[in-house]
Amino acid sequence: MKIVIAPDSFKESLSAMEVAIAIEAGFSEIFPHATYLKIPLADGGEGTVQAMIDATAGRRIELSVCGPLGEPVQAFYGLTGGTNSSPLVAIIEMAAASGLELVPPSLRNPLRTSSYGTGELIRCALDAGARRFVLGVGGSATNDGGAGMLQALGVRLRNAQGIDLGPGGGALAQLEHIDVVHLDPRINDCVFDIACDVSNPLVGPEGASAIFGPQKGATADMVQELDANLRHYADVIARDFGQDIAHILGGGAGGGIAAAMMVFLGGHLRPGSEIINDTIGLDRIIRDADLVITGEGRIDSQTIHGKTPIGVARVAKRYGKPVIAIAGCLTPTTAIVHRHGIDAVFSAVSRPCTIHEALAEAAFNVRTAARNIAATLHIGTQL
Repeated sequence: MKIVIAPDSFKESLSAMEVAIAIEAGFSEIFPHATYLKIPLADGGEGTVQAMIDATAGRRIELSVCGPLGEPVQAFYGLTGGTNSSPLVAIIEMAAASGLELVPPSLRNPLRTSSYGTGELIRCALDAGARRFVLGVGGSATNDGGAGMLQALGVRLRNAQGIDLGPGGGALAQLEHIDVVHLDPRINDCVFDIACDVSNPLVGPEGASAIFGPQKGATADMVQELDANLRHYADVIARDFGQDIAHILGGGAGGGIAAAMMVFLGGHLRPGSEIINDTIGLDRIIRDADLVITGEGRIDSQTIHGKTPIGVARVAKRYGKPVIAIAGCLTPTTAIVHRHGIDAVFSAVSRPCTIHEALAEAAFNVRTAARNIAATLHIGTQL
């Protein structure tokens, strides 16, 4: 019997690989002779780099880059284990270089914060030989439309006097000309997948500034200013490059970095789980499985919107495979996932406890839940 274990992480407690290890430990108590394939996954958010490294025998690269406020920060990206048939892929979490958690709450101001460090990660991955990129854009501190990233890759953003713009969404008000002559030429040989599960456009009432600006420290007045600046930015791009990015669905992701990547890097917006699954070849792995087990920290009605368990279930159902999910938390809306390919869902928490206790006992709880699920399946074969 071949069992594929393909979970996401349980945030704040277990990495995706640790979840997979716990599930295998529980199942192997009942089915010790089964073949287990542990495939840690992610949906493009936090933990994507580590999951991809674990799944592909890749490596983590740590380096100092320019943080959101211009000060050096220690960041990282991942490189998959490339082969002749599977080229080197760089996995980048924008939050590692330009993330909100890198800015103290008292200093959060998207008029000033820059995505420059994310561009540095891309440049360093180019130096390492990567020509395919997976970029997760969640958790950013920025609202600069990806301007900082572009500057790190050689693009010149100038004001009417020909002077390069400073950092942050506030500087875009002075933008007059975008010069791409010195954009890193290696970009032309690259493929950029943007892991994006939101549909917010760059500007407007549902845009980057209005929806995500406040959580990044923007006041109501700042939101208005930032939105006007991004509109101006979009107008300059439309004038000089003939592309209208203002209302592209998903263009507002990552403070607008998604829109910049689409125009200047040829980026493609795709659900994060779909990108990750394609990158590791999940179809090939699941095709001849007897059972697929997935999971994440919380399974509810939001899970069907591009989260890892549904991405796994969609692959599994292409081949008629049964799917079981294990979660740290279930809600009254969890049952909706049964319409999307997950056959059964189980909570790992078996007793009333505090959140702190649930997080601390996560590995034991997941292993115990997996063992009990396996025992139930075993009983079923004997009836």
